Amino acid sequence: MKEVFLKACRGIRTDYTPVWFMRQAGRYMPEYQKIRQKYDFLTMCKTPEIAAEVTLQPVKVLGVDAAILFSDILIPLEAIGLKVEFIEEKGPRVSPNIRTVADLKFIGELNLEKIDFVFEAIRILIKELNVPLIGFAASPFTLATYVIEGGSTKEFLNTKRFMFLEPEGFHKLMSLFTSATLKYLNEQIKTGVHAVQIFDTWAGILSPFDYEIFVKPYVKRLIESLKTVPVIYFSSNTAGLINHLKELNSDVLSIDWRIDIKDATDLLKDQPLQGNLDPLTLLGTEEELFKRAEKVLIGARGAKSHIFNLGHGVNINTSVDKLKKLVDFVHEFKFMEG
Repeated sequence: MKEVFLKACRGIRTDYTPVWFMRQAGRYMPEYQKIRQKYDFLTMCKTPEIAAEVTLQPVKVLGVDAAILFSDILIPLEAIGLKVEFIEEKGPRVSPNIRTVADLKFIGELNLEKIDFVFEAIRILIKELNVPLIGFAASPFTLATYVIEGGSTKEFLNTKRFMFLEPEGFHKLMSLFTSATLKYLNEQIKTGVHAVQIFDTWAGILSPFDYEIFVKPYVKRLIESLKTVPVIYFSSNTAGLINHLKELNSDVLSIDWRIDIKDATDLLKDQPLQGNLDPLTLLGTEEELFKRAEKVLIGARGAKSHIFNLGHGVNINTSVDKLKKLVDFVHEFKFMEG
């Protein structure tokens, strides 16, 4: 198995910069679309052979240095007693909604047997892959936002109302989701994943004060309990939380494009970094793409180690050919001496 990604996760400088992409297994690939025409999204997630096939597609086509399991951050919710649906053009729907402390009665203990299809997909992939496999889960807070709001939102009105009206109840919810997420990720690790990524997609909606109170303790507990494999923490729109992020003690900190990676390396001493190209850069010219990729690579040179990635997931409109050229560019990039 190629070890360059895992070496970078451990803070070891590598001969070339490893690269993989969030949502690299997905809708922009013709191979994915052929399967998607036959099955709905949840069926794909719940059928181990299909999930494994989709996970393998970008590894074969792009030549990335790591695979990430094809699944969804909301999958564990069914294992705690909630209902999850994916509606075309509207996105996920979760029910019942948890908006008061009284609603916590709807949340049961995570039943791993209900989501064994996730672990079966991992078992298949471990036999097939020649690169490390990344498992993942939503952070307790990001998971909570979907459960409270019932799906995607821009305002997070119900989340913040619960947080500010019943703070103790919100802490109980966070504690429940931390325990469930820990159990879920530990089972992925036990089954064979080589690293895990925690997606805190909506952490950026919070002030530094509220992040410190309502999110940070639970993320720290999660990270500290998962140290048997490298742990990557990804958050979006959190440049204003950087002082808290550097105290999480994640093996790798994945940052988005809203902070210059050179500034991040200066602020995050001795921290392996992942990121942070704007995904929509791939919709422009190759000249502009490579110019910005070079800026990321040079800017990250001062980090303890660096894994090249996007600041968020691959956009559906991305050209497979252009993404492959980006992988080659990153792999072949040579730093000037001096």
